[in-house]
Formats: sequence, C-alpha cells, structure tokens
Amino acid sequence: MTLSKAKPRFSRPPPASIRQAGASLVEFAIIAPAFLLLMIGVIELSMAYFANLTMQHAVREGARYAVTGNKDLDPASSNQQRYQAVIQKMKASSMGIYDKVNPIITVNGTSGTSAGMFGNSGDIVVISVECNWKFATPLMAAFFKDGKSRFVVAATMRNESFGGL
Repeated sequence: MTLSKAKPRFSRPPPASIRQAGASLVEFAIIAPAFLLLMIGVIELSMAYFANLTMQHAVREGARYAVTGNKDLDPASSNQQRYQAVIQKMKASSMGIYDKVNPIITVNGTSGTSAGMFGNSGDIVVISVECNWKFATPLMAAFFKDGKSRFVVAATMRNESFGGL
C-alpha cells in the first residue's frame, strides 16, 4: 500500500509581496514617460532662459564698448569697422549663444550700419537685439510659434567724451 500526499482542498492565497511584484513595474512604465517629458521641458525652458540672460549680458558689453570710445586696431576705423567691432564684442561675450539665436541688431532705431550710428559724445546709444531660440524637442516646439522662443534684449547708454569718432 502506497501512501500518497493528499492535496489540501483549500489553498492559501500567495503572500501580498508576491501579488504586488509586477505592480511597481507597471506603475513605473506608466509614469516614466510623462516624468521624462516634464524634465526635458524644464531643461529646455532653462536653456532658453539662459540664452536670454547671456544675450542680455552680451548686448550690455557691446553697448559699453560702443560708448567708451574704444578704437579698433585699424587706425583708419570707419563706422562699418566700429559696428563690426561692437558685433565682435557681443559675440565674444555671448559664450557661443550669439550664433544660435540668429540675432537681428538695431542701433538707435536703425538696422545695419549708417553714418553716425553711435552718435557723438553725450548722445544716447540704444542697442536692441531680437533673438530666436529654437527648441530641440517637439514637446516644447508645440507650445511656441514655429518652435522658437522670441525675445528682445537691449542696452541703453550715454556716449562718453571721446574724440575722433
């Protein structure tokens, strides 16, 4: 006669830790994409804000250069060369952001270079730069027209006393 083990008629439910083993993974799979999109959005908005602040600094440095009477290395400096020198000062102060924002520069209400652009001693010089920061991800591009954040930075200063310009 062989003895067989009898199975109990009613089995116990598995412990709670075994029943919940897959729930955390499912919850993570649901929440992770939304969390990552939110984090990428915060990073991109932070980069646009950084670009705004950096360009404000660069324009301020360019305006300061324009009003202090600094001369270019070329002794025969003309208004075109002075304008280019101010642009170079802005580029140097922008930490590489200048080329990424496709700036449109206006000096004293006129675009481009013109005679007397920076005025004479004691005159007010206003340098305004319109910038376009292009977002990298479609998530942020959906919230902004053409996927770009447009901002204008400006600096207003009075020309110092200087001669020969």
